[in-house]
Amino acid sequence: MKILFLTNIPSPYRVDFFNELGKHFDLTVAFEGKTATDRNENWKNKDNFNFNPIFFNGVRIKSDQFFCLNIIKILKQKWDKIVVCGYSSPTTMLAIQYLKLKKIPFYIEVDGGLIKQDSWFKYKIKQYFLSSATGWFSSGRETSKYLVHYGADKNKIVEYPFSSLKEQNILKQIPTEQEKLKLKKELNLKEDKIIISVGQFIYRKGYDVLIKSMQNIDRNVGVYIIGDNPTQEYLNLQKQFNLTNLHFVGFKTKEELKKYYMSADLFVLPTREDIWGLVINEAMATGLPIITTEKCVAGLELVENSVNGYIVPIEDSKILAEKINKIFNEDYRQMGQNSLNKIKFYTIESMVKNHLGIFI
Repeated sequence: MKILFLTNIPSPYRVDFFNELGKHFDLTVAFEGKTATDRNENWKNKDNFNFNPIFFNGVRIKSDQFFCLNIIKILKQKWDKIVVCGYSSPTTMLAIQYLKLKKIPFYIEVDGGLIKQDSWFKYKIKQYFLSSATGWFSSGRETSKYLVHYGADKNKIVEYPFSSLKEQNILKQIPTEQEKLKLKKELNLKEDKIIISVGQFIYRKGYDVLIKSMQNIDRNVGVYIIGDNPTQEYLNLQKQFNLTNLHFVGFKTKEELKKYYMSADLFVLPTREDIWGLVINEAMATGLPIITTEKCVAGLELVENSVNGYIVPIEDSKILAEKINKIFNEDYRQMGQNSLNKIKFYTIESMVKNHLGIFI
């Protein structure tokens, strides 16, 4: 069986997924580009491809979107199944329009989505492209609501457990207190309790809200923001509130980052919007309770209030501080165990199984 996927760039989790899927089919993946402009070069996956990759030499429109006319030549070939990942780049729009005009069946795959108060015009554009498919792959119930809102047939949606993790990446049990203390010493984490977050210092991630919440958190709780260098705005906030327990940690490799996850006691993602948020999966895979916002799809799918963390409103530093303090006054290790129990079903291997059920 010959299967074609169209996607934007070879992000590591996507390459892992395609490599696993490529064990079962004659798989071709057409990438709009080779990399995004806003990512550290070290993020790239170094594995060999277990599928046939095609890289277009298109015109870059955004960091991870391109306009590639050559997609039509690829679509003209004979394929048993075609999957278009996303719908909003110029290339995917062109592909969907061509497939629709030629009445060629295809799937649209969406890793996440949040329903917005669109203008009539924007809603109609989304509806036109998203409703054009003959089937849909969705990352879960929240994404399925999004798809149905824009015209998908709910009876033709297949949900899969979206993940960047292989089964081997998920801990068998949460680290003991002794193991955490050893890692804290190795990483020079000095506070009694450790909160980590992972992401870029951009407005959307909401780190200003997390920093402001620290005014109402015990100074024996350290907050470590990992993955990027802070802009002056965040340095000014640190100085303004005299936060000696706030630490900015630059880029870390996957192996280094796992040590921070395993040493921590709580993971917080105060995002203003994430159509998924794979760092939630990663944190849960090391047995951490989670606090994130109502605008994080991964949180809405994976976090249950009082069970393995809390969902909080965006922009509210006081409620965020309340939930942080609440977790540290509860059995947060049991919450972490609950996270680990839930995330075991969210693996690359499980993603592939859900796709196989449709392709075979």
